[in-house]
Amino acid sequence: MAARTNRAVWQDGFGVPGVVRSSRLATTDELGDNKVLVKVHAWAINPCDYMLQDRNMGPAYPMILGCDVAGTVEAVAPGSTAASQFRVGDRVFGFTANNGFQDYVALEAKLMAKIPGDMAYREPVVVGLCIATSAMLLFGKDYLHLDYPKLGAPKKGKSVLVWGGSSAVGSNAIQLVTAAGYDVIATCSKTNFDYVKTLGAVQVFDYKDPDVTEKIAAELDKGECAGIFMAAGLKDGNVAACKVAGAAKQTIKLASSNFIDSLDGVPEGVDVKQPPPANLKPFPDCWFETTPATFGGYLPEALAKGAYKVAPPPLVVSKKGLEGIQEAVDMQRVIAEKGQDGIREAVNRVKGGIKEGNVSPVKLVVERA
Repeated sequence: MAARTNRAVWQDGFGVPGVVRSSRLATTDELGDNKVLVKVHAWAINPCDYMLQDRNMGPAYPMILGCDVAGTVEAVAPGSTAASQFRVGDRVFGFTANNGFQDYVALEAKLMAKIPGDMAYREPVVVGLCIATSAMLLFGKDYLHLDYPKLGAPKKGKSVLVWGGSSAVGSNAIQLVTAAGYDVIATCSKTNFDYVKTLGAVQVFDYKDPDVTEKIAAELDKGECAGIFMAAGLKDGNVAACKVAGAAKQTIKLASSNFIDSLDGVPEGVDVKQPPPANLKPFPDCWFETTPATFGGYLPEALAKGAYKVAPPPLVVSKKGLEGIQEAVDMQRVIAEKGQDGIREAVNRVKGGIKEGNVSPVKLVVERA
């Protein structure tokens, strides 16, 4: 490998902004059998990035944040398993469990795929972490264990509720579940009803409606519900999703993107699907089982054929390169705190001219300088 330098956005502690400085570059030998070195051309921002920056959530500092990346293959070990899938120069996208805010990132070959056609880096970079998280909880044996998505899957006549359908995770979950042949019922705010329906939801409910529990339970009981997936909402989302499952006449499986710490308050008849903490698989192993629904199966083909939408759509911040990461993380924090008003602020900051009316969800992206 030719000599080169690497830089990263370092998080030296919680409660402080990230700092750009040099970072160690993995050698070809260190990539081993399963990793690929990627020169990053676009980074996407996730809520976990600002949360890990703001709160003491237990990681060892200093650390490098960031998950979603897209770029070109810079190196792969000759004769490796990874080399049978990727070669230098391939345009790829994927993700890592933190460590992504670097100029050069080593990715697990199982958690990346080639970018179809001439799709810009900013498009698929928004997908990785959210689709992998959705797939694990929707299709994993320890969770809802639904049938995998595939092109042209027949309708099953069963429903799945996605709580938090307009979130980044929910946007991907709706598409995966729909592609697996289930009818998606979703929740979101009224302002996002149309957005969620474009992703495949057949029924949408306002999660702020005081009667939402009874309304959704009645809808689910019109047929067989294959499960509830709490995609967004943290503890409040868990409580709300559990109430819906408890109000239904059938026993319903429930999986959550936010681990349910205590099952004591879960209503009778709700089958929470999650392994005990001691049996939780570590990163990145937890995502490997369900790659047939993501990088190793359905996703690349569906993207190439236009059957899968990049959602939420990317909003590229003005400042480029690693120096733009902190600006994007700050904007993500505002979106999380203010919702629609936060999205409007972000869009105005980047594009300008958005004063009134609804704005659809976005995912913030930083492009290479």
